[in-house]
Amino acid sequence: MPLSSPVILGVAGGTGSGKTTVARALLEGVGRQRIAFLAQDSYYADIAWDSPEHLATHNFDHPSAIDTDLLVADLARLKRGEAVECPVYDFVNHRRSKETVRIEPRSVVMAEGILLLAEPRIRDLLDFKIYVDTDADVRLMRRIRRDMRDRGRTLDDILRQYTETVRLMHLEFVEPSKRWADVIVPEGGANRVALEMVTARLHQLLSSSEERASICKDN
Repeated sequence: MPLSSPVILGVAGGTGSGKTTVARALLEGVGRQRIAFLAQDSYYADIAWDSPEHLATHNFDHPSAIDTDLLVADLARLKRGEAVECPVYDFVNHRRSKETVRIEPRSVVMAEGILLLAEPRIRDLLDFKIYVDTDADVRLMRRIRRDMRDRGRTLDDILRQYTETVRLMHLEFVEPSKRWADVIVPEGGANRVALEMVTARLHQLLSSSEERASICKDN
C-alpha cells in the first residue's frame, strides 16, 4: 500500500550530465518497487511542424517546451496517493502517443529532467532536490555520442542545436537552478561516494515517512 505522504525526489542537471545514471542508481539503491518514476521528457508539449526546417527552429530546452501544468498535476496526484497516466512522447513525430503508462503511487516519487528545479511549482512539491553537475565539454561529448547512436543525427546538426539553443538555455535556466538543490552531485553516476550518501539520505527520509504513517494508522 502507498504511504500517505510519499517522499518526492527531483533529479536535475544539464544535458549529458549523468542525471539519468544517477536516477537509475537510486532506483537500484532504494528499490524499484518503492519508487514511482516520472521523466520530464515524457511531458514535452506537442509540436505543430510541417517540415524538418521548421522543426529545427523549435527550442526543446526552454521551459515552455514542457507541459508543466500536467507534470505538476501528476506529481500532486502521486503525492496524494493516486495513480496517474503518464504520457508517452513520440520523438519521431514530436507529439504524444495515444498510449499512456500507468504509474502507481509508491513510497518514493522520483522525477528526472533538465528543467525540474527551474520551475517553482515543481520545486514546491519536492522534498529532496538533487542537481547533477558535470563539465560542459563532458556533457557535450556525451550528447554527441547519444544523438548519433540513438537518434541518427549528424554531427553538424547536433552542434548547430547545441550552439543555438542548448548551451544558451543551460546558462539561462539549468545552471542557475542548482542553487535550489539540497545536494549537488559532481560527475554524475561516476561519483559513487555521493550516490551512497544520497541513497542513505533517502532511506532516512523513507524511515521517517513510514514512522509517521504508522503513527497515523495506530491513532
